Amino acid sequence: MANLPQSFSLSGASFGAPSSSSSATTKDPRTMASVEHLVLQLSNPDLRENALHELSKDLAPLLWNSLGTMAALLQEIVSIYPAISPPNLTPAQSNRVCNALALLQCVASHLDTRMPFLNAHIPLYLYPFLNTTSKSRPFEYLRLTTLGVISALVKVDDTEVISFLLSTEIIPLCLRSMEMGSELSKTVATFIVQKILLDEMGLKYICTTAERFYAVGRVLGNMVATLVQQPSCRLLKHIIRCYLRLSDNQSACEALRACLPDMLRDATFSSCLREDPTARKWLQQLLHNIGVNRVPALQGGGGFDHMMGS
Repeated sequence: MANLPQSFSLSGASFGAPSSSSSATTKDPRTMASVEHLVLQLSNPDLRENALHELSKDLAPLLWNSLGTMAALLQEIVSIYPAISPPNLTPAQSNRVCNALALLQCVASHLDTRMPFLNAHIPLYLYPFLNTTSKSRPFEYLRLTTLGVISALVKVDDTEVISFLLSTEIIPLCLRSMEMGSELSKTVATFIVQKILLDEMGLKYICTTAERFYAVGRVLGNMVATLVQQPSCRLLKHIIRCYLRLSDNQSACEALRACLPDMLRDATFSSCLREDPTARKWLQQLLHNIGVNRVPALQGGGGFDHMMGS
């Protein structure tokens, strides 16, 4: 079983016991009546969009500030640790813990609860789920839902979030999911790495040592090779964006001249790129950055019909 961070106690001593002001807010009947009213509005198609928006704003603070709720959710998390090593997670167990993870994702994505969520080191409790190797459906569902929580954190451009994640093992854990997850898990994990790279601190971290750069580069290259047989335009777009961001670092740019997959230099992915002008633009910029003399261009509907100068 994974060790729990010392800053947390399942008794709720370290967090989850709200201040008097937050407790008063949580217990306010008007607040609960408002939530109940919004839930009822979900059944009305004309009111549903606004109800979902308002619930997303109200639910996270309620979860975080209500006494014992976060402790209960984390108990759900840690209770299945024994089922992941050795791997014997059942569909029922996976569904149950993923329901808890969905609530944590709500907390992770909310402006008022995001940093308290990180300060309590709650993502560390989820990392054992990303360190699994089983490809069975219960484990894949668990992996994908866990990546969803981390994705909610990085969607906002917040250096504090990136700093926290870089102090943990998130990069190698994402690389593992990029290597052996389903297409959707690979896509979300690559998006997380992309968002980390887009932050200056993240780019510097990955490019500081050759070992880190080549670890990321190897996995990206393997995914490109896999996409030849199992195309995914969405995943390809995130991969290209990662490569393009790496090319902003001088040392990484020089290395990419030698290790960028040939499939990104020719017409291998012409059909995907024809459908996505943004990805095509990113790829052409990437090839320009690394000094490729001839950049593939699309003409009409015929794919890469000729090569044009960069």
